[in-house]
Amino acid sequence: MVSKRLIHEEGHKRKFLAVVDDSPECDRAVLYAGRRAANSNGALVLLYVCTPGDFQHWIGVEEIMKAEAREAGEAQLEKFAGFIRQRANIGPELVLREGETVEELSQLIEDDQDIALLVLAAGDSSEGPGPLVTSIAGGGAFSIPVVVVPGAMSYEDIESVT
Repeated sequence: MVSKRLIHEEGHKRKFLAVVDDSPECDRAVLYAGRRAANSNGALVLLYVCTPGDFQHWIGVEEIMKAEAREAGEAQLEKFAGFIRQRANIGPELVLREGETVEELSQLIEDDQDIALLVLAAGDSSEGPGPLVTSIAGGGAFSIPVVVVPGAMSYEDIESVT
């Protein structure tokens, strides 16, 4: 189901969405999305998804592990928020969700009809482009365009094309 984007209606802004994780190429996606947002008078959304583990522990242990995962996610979001404020002079909207990454990503795109573009970065290792890029290329369709930034691009190259 494709939902209508609201970016052309009064009071709405085009939002660029980047997924934050601990991959080495993540900063490329954040920089690209942030620069595009800044240069087009748009906004930036950074999403971090805490994926559920296969907890077979007592409930108290599971809750501690979930809290630690949320804290780690918040720290990653703050790290990349500082990075993009410095590199693109834009303050991002930070979103922390729990669940499976592709499902939460799809739900956020449906929930926020100002999101117009998803930006991901591909890994440049011999192991392939990364699990998120691979799952999307394999048929994980979204109702918005997806840009995949090569993980080997330098910051200067990204800045020159945005």
